[in-house]
Amino acid sequence: MKRFLSKNAPLLSTLLFGIAVFLFWRIRYPFALTYQEQFQLFLFDDDYFCSRMAEPGGLARYMAEFLVQFYNGVTYGALILAFLYMLVQRLTWRLMRSEGHYALSFIPSVLLWYAMGDESVMLTYVVALLIAMAIAWGWRSWSEKWSQWVRWIVALLLIPVVYWLIGPMVLLVALLMMPWTITVATLLYSLGLILLSAHYLPFPMLRTVLGISYYRFPIMLPYLLMVIPVVVWLMADFIKFLPQTKRWVNVTEALLVLVTIAFLVDLGYDKKKYELIEYDYLVRIRDWKGIIAKAEKQMPDLPMSVSATNLALAMTNQLGDRAFEFYQRGTQGLFPKFERNFANSQLTGEIYFHLGMINTAQRLAFESMEAIPNYNKSARAVKRLAETNIINGQYKIAEKYLRMLEKTIFYRPWAKQMMATLGNEKAINEHPLYGTLRQYKLPKDVLFSDGELDHICGLLFLHHQQNLMAAQYLLMMPLLDRDIELFMAYVKVVQNRIQYNPRSCQEAIAFAFMRQGQRPPQGFVSQIILQQMDRFAGIYSSDKTSPELNGFKNTLWYYLMLGK
Repeated sequence: MKRFLSKNAPLLSTLLFGIAVFLFWRIRYPFALTYQEQFQLFLFDDDYFCSRMAEPGGLARYMAEFLVQFYNGVTYGALILAFLYMLVQRLTWRLMRSEGHYALSFIPSVLLWYAMGDESVMLTYVVALLIAMAIAWGWRSWSEKWSQWVRWIVALLLIPVVYWLIGPMVLLVALLMMPWTITVATLLYSLGLILLSAHYLPFPMLRTVLGISYYRFPIMLPYLLMVIPVVVWLMADFIKFLPQTKRWVNVTEALLVLVTIAFLVDLGYDKKKYELIEYDYLVRIRDWKGIIAKAEKQMPDLPMSVSATNLALAMTNQLGDRAFEFYQRGTQGLFPKFERNFANSQLTGEIYFHLGMINTAQRLAFESMEAIPNYNKSARAVKRLAETNIINGQYKIAEKYLRMLEKTIFYRPWAKQMMATLGNEKAINEHPLYGTLRQYKLPKDVLFSDGELDHICGLLFLHHQQNLMAAQYLLMMPLLDRDIELFMAYVKVVQNRIQYNPRSCQEAIAFAFMRQGQRPPQGFVSQIILQQMDRFAGIYSSDKTSPELNGFKNTLWYYLMLGK
């Protein structure tokens, strides 16, 4: 056994590295995988393939988007990334051609792992890097047997083809070509091709030079993504100048790589940013209990995380009872301000969708897709557009989107199922989600501004009084704005129609009567809440800075009098 482990130590270390990568993505950041998948729409048709192959780097982009669609199943996505990282490491080792320093061959993979903490790094970059390394390895393995003229001819023909297949990563291929005379010539040749194509292609020059789909924002490329190919080149051409290693040197190198993984990789992942991505993922799959559980573990404090928490509370009919157990940001915690942002608009659209504001949700889905920086379509947005048109009875338009989804792997079963219901009013009306939202939506579209959202919630509630989310949002908005008079007007409208008197309503009613020096009518507010209010008022009136007031942080009174 000891002999087996000693003989296969390199392969086993690569396998352990792959397992670590898999566990990292599958357990810690699975939602980051679905985040990538939702901002593309990979279609199995000739037009889609041709559109990708019509640009430099098209094959790498097509292959990457083919793989990213499997991120829909996060286990598949984690396996794919683990396999690609292992390939980068093994190809680095092959290019090094060294009998020692195996641990150092992990450096490019570790840097890549760190770099992909930026959620805008596209898998196209990784695929292009792998293809470039594989071609360079093939060149170094086979070209030694060729004559000088054959090398020059092959290089002359190979570089343009490789450039069109993987984009500016062709520069790495040029760097790794041997001998040095060919390296210099092909490097200049590659640069000339990139600049020439940038002049004639219908893309901004900077976008063509940096790679059309290496990064989600086309005219940017993080410096680390430029450094990684250089590191691969240095490993391949200069590691041989290091002396042959002894056992203690190998162990030291391995420990340094392990320490780097442990401390460097995690620094590349912005905790706040990935928190928002996770909230968005939980909203997308409608895991309302999961959202509330996450908020209970760590208090949400950003507009998008607060609005996701409030949405989950409303969908479970708990907003009126538990809203002030969590940090609130005014009405932005219910309806975030509109931003032309491809990520935030998705979550905001979910709020309008579940309220029954179908046309607004449709507009946000379309605008979020159009705002994607690399001009991709969005599988999530296309599905939402199909849903909103089904609810609106616009079956021809819905069919157009469903036909697109039929050309995918993961959305095809749903698309085929919904295609069968088009025009079948009975089936759609009986659908547990679409039928309900069809009843909630207003019969006529209404123009409104951000300052009139409470009126829209009121109209939605009056139109269909089983729309409890509209009732909850209607009453919560004036409370978050600290407008007790307006709340008292709204609560009469709601309570005259449905039995709804949660904790926040009782606290607001008690507060309103207290300000007038009165007690609320019997039955409107529980005795427990009246006693708590009397205690809060007594402490507040004697010492506004008393630490005892912290015991009331989960009340409306604390939010009104002491909340920021």
